[in-house]
Amino acid sequence: MIDALVIGAGPAGLMAAETMSAAGLKVTIVDAMPSIGRKFLMAGKSGLNLTKNEDIGPFLSAFGDTAPAMTDAIRDYGPAQVMAWAEGLDQPLFTGSTGRVFPKAMKASPLLRAWTQRLDTAGVTLKTRWRWAGWDGDAPMFDTPDGPITLPAKRIVLALGGASWARLGSNGDWAKYMPDLVATFAPANMGFIVSWSDHMGAHLGKPLKSVSLTAGRQTSRGEVVISAQGIEGGGIYMVSRAMREGAALNMDLMPDWPVDRIRQALARPRGKNSLSNHLRKTLKLDPVQTAILFEFGRPLPDDLAPLIKALPISHKGPRPIDQAISTAGGLRFDALDGFMLRDRAGVFCAGEMLDWEAPTGGYLISACLATGRAAGLQAIAYQP
Repeated sequence: MIDALVIGAGPAGLMAAETMSAAGLKVTIVDAMPSIGRKFLMAGKSGLNLTKNEDIGPFLSAFGDTAPAMTDAIRDYGPAQVMAWAEGLDQPLFTGSTGRVFPKAMKASPLLRAWTQRLDTAGVTLKTRWRWAGWDGDAPMFDTPDGPITLPAKRIVLALGGASWARLGSNGDWAKYMPDLVATFAPANMGFIVSWSDHMGAHLGKPLKSVSLTAGRQTSRGEVVISAQGIEGGGIYMVSRAMREGAALNMDLMPDWPVDRIRQALARPRGKNSLSNHLRKTLKLDPVQTAILFEFGRPLPDDLAPLIKALPISHKGPRPIDQAISTAGGLRFDALDGFMLRDRAGVFCAGEMLDWEAPTGGYLISACLATGRAAGLQAIAYQP
């Protein structure tokens, strides 16, 4: 029987393994995919946003109402600790204008390579193409290239991921082994489906910049991308939870101008200019902003200013869960004592498989690292 087994080699699983190994436990990591950290590497393709450099209070508020164990884990291992950890792997960092923290390399592969080398040096064993197949009594079973294998362990950390990006190994299939403990998965940080009219064809793939979005109590100011399927991008992801729960979406095309200033500018003589040209000359609206205004604002009212400040955006719901950046739902915290399963002593859980949700912007990876560490610490303290 081995000391410690980690199932899942994403950020949460690797952090749990590192934490337990540092305490002197002999750790084995197994993962279903041919190589580790595939979703982590995908996140790095657009610049690896590790965390957000802000005080812990505002940082925690991004997670909304969540379990005390989750809050404590993030408080104990917040942005400062994540930054120190990455720098300890010889990954220089920089903080962007919005507080988001990135490796200067702007990708995940150098960090993951340094991390796996450090784990290897520490004696951590890694096995790939081992897919968890449930339990044989207290021991986990696996489908492996060498056939079914049962691997008993004194401590087990499950870090099995959420239910998006199945091709990267995160499909939520593990939930069938604990169905009574799992809150239904839902897409998070996702785009929304829009059936565009023909005139939008020229704008597909283009960004809407300098706009503000409001859905329910959530607001964001960020880029929105007009895709063939609908709307996506960081600005949408920040309000996607409220939209998923039914809140209407309104877009402010000119968040820095009050309505009276817009109204005053539009009152200038239009002459022979088309409305599009008038909007461009008086308000500096770019073609994508004007197209969105025409798409969702028709029939246009005589007084355009209130519409420009609160343009209702209609959609047909979220993109499919497998196309979401992350997922809500998962293993409920009431099924856990801290991070240990109540009905399976010695089995701990971490990362995106847990029932929590956070926006993009440095919160997702940071929380996965924090919960992986917390699960690892609780596993160290566990006495079989």
